[in-house]
Amino acid sequence: QVQLVESGGGLVQPGGSLRLSCAASGVIFGLYYMGWYRQGPGKQRELVARIRLDSTNYTDSVKGRFTISRDSAKNTVYLQMNSLKPEDTAVYYCNAQSITGSRGYWGQGTQVTVSS
Repeated sequence: QVQLVESGGGLVQPGGSLRLSCAASGVIFGLYYMGWYRQGPGKQRELVARIRLDSTNYTDSVKGRFTISRDSAKNTVYLQMNSLKPEDTAVYYCNAQSITGSRGYWGQGTQVTVSS
């Protein structure tokens, strides 16, 4: 059974940093795209960053500020967020999508608020 548990959200001032973690159980990283999505107030959920093996991709608004990584030994995916802006405020969700596209899983989400 797949379970994704996010942690690391919180309140941070503009320009600050946070690191989100997603502890994944029941997932073989090589068989899944692991991603971070976010949903801001009144907005649709959007893909922020995704990783599979050594390949990563990012939405344009976070390029150069966010870094996605994984620790296979800990079965954990991270999102390092630097130079945070108020528009990064959102609930951030961890996602696992099988490479065949047949299965997808979500974590419960963690709130990130960027405000002075």
